[in-house]
Parts: sequence; structure tokens; C-alpha cells
Amino acid sequence: MGATPEAPAVEPGPEGPGSAKPVLQVEGIHTYYGAIEALKGISLDVYEGEIVTLIGSNGAGKTTTLRSISGIVPPRTGKIVYQGRDITGLAGHTVAGMGIAHSPEGRRIFPRMTVLENLEMGAFTRRDQAAIRSDIDRVYEMFPRLKEREKQRAGTMSGGEQQMLAMGRALMAEPTLLLLDEPSLGLAPVIVDKIYEIIREINQQGVTILLVEQNANYALDVSARGYVLETGTVALTDKSASLRTDERVKAAYLGT
Repeated sequence: MGATPEAPAVEPGPEGPGSAKPVLQVEGIHTYYGAIEALKGISLDVYEGEIVTLIGSNGAGKTTTLRSISGIVPPRTGKIVYQGRDITGLAGHTVAGMGIAHSPEGRRIFPRMTVLENLEMGAFTRRDQAAIRSDIDRVYEMFPRLKEREKQRAGTMSGGEQQMLAMGRALMAEPTLLLLDEPSLGLAPVIVDKIYEIIREINQQGVTILLVEQNANYALDVSARGYVLETGTVALTDKSASLRTDERVKAAYLGT
């Protein structure tokens, strides 16, 4: 969907793959909701072709980090750089038009619109009608259930179907960077397994992914690297395989 088809050949380390430049650099951002400081100097990097995950408890700042990157809640201080360009404080529609798509927590589909209309809304920054139609067909190939429900109102679908729609809608923006917020929230395990199969497929098609996930087992299994957030700060970062064996992570987030 407008992304390069091949993942990088360099194996990412804790600081990213080799000497390559990050697709996304978040540098010491402080984000507020009114007088409440939600992010207290978050810094992270995401490299081309990676899946990077943010894990942490409720209130740690994971969702706010994604909302800051996508322009929904701009940081008060700090810097966000995407593909070498400072995007700090840009409006959400401008950020989306640059290639960052956000699939939000709680799906936030348009319930009274049909599946097809929701997908068309995902392409609101585009004017290439033939390519839009082609990408809708690709979304239907990835999520056959959406094709079956094409004319159905989105609000009448199951939670799993709505999550598929939220992800499909985000892909309609032709992202090079996809922000996924809690894709497994409230779903049955069999549906979560399917969602994560699709996340892998999206990444293999060349889309870089920054993933927020409450279920750390799924997140660390699918990602190359991870950041552990605690009360608005980065408490720990490493390769996902190393985080899985870290005693602090195991005790706090993996249920062991």
C-alpha cells in the first residue's frame, strides 16, 4: 500500500539497525492534558521495516505517545522528527498526509457509515481514485470479512470485525509508518491471533509499525525492539527477545 516491499537486511539492535537513520525520532517530548503532565521526556527511535512496541501499565503514557506523534495531542516541549523532517506540532491531517497512519485505541470507526465508507474515509488525503479502489481491494484481500460486510453499518459489526476495519482504514492512507494502539483490546484470543497474523503481514509488505499493546506477550513476540514506559518516562529499552527474559518485565507484564 504505497510502501517499499522489502524489510531492511540489517538486524536491529537495542539502538536500532546499524548506522541507519530512524524513520521516526521522538526526542524528549513532554505532553500535557491541561495541567497534568502525561509524558515526561519520552525519547524513542523507530527504523525502517521494524515493528517496535511500547509496553507498560495503564496510565504509563503509551497512548499519549502515539497521540503526540500523530498530532492529536501535540507535545509542549521536545521534538518529533519523521523521515528527517520536524513534524512537532503539525495538525493531525497534515501528519496523516505525510505517511503516518494512526489506528486508535477503541477502534473509533464511524458506526453509522458502511464498511466501504469507512475505508474511503481512510483515504481522505488522497485524490487518486483508481489507486484508492485498488487499495480497497487489497484491504479486502487481507480482511475477507470486511468484503462480506462491505455495505453493512460498521457499528453493527463485532469487536473483532471493527478492529479489522480500523486497521484497514489506517492502511488506506498509504502509510509508511503505522501507529497501532491496543489492537487486541477486548477481543477473544482466537481473534487476537488472527489480528497479529495480519500485523506481521502488513509489516512484511514494508510498513513500519509502532505498536502499543497491553498484552506484552503478543507485543514482544511480534516486535523487534521494545520500550517499557512507566508514569510518562522510558524505564527500559532493549531487543524484544531480551525484554522477554528480563526479570522486571516478566514480573510486571508477562505474568511470570
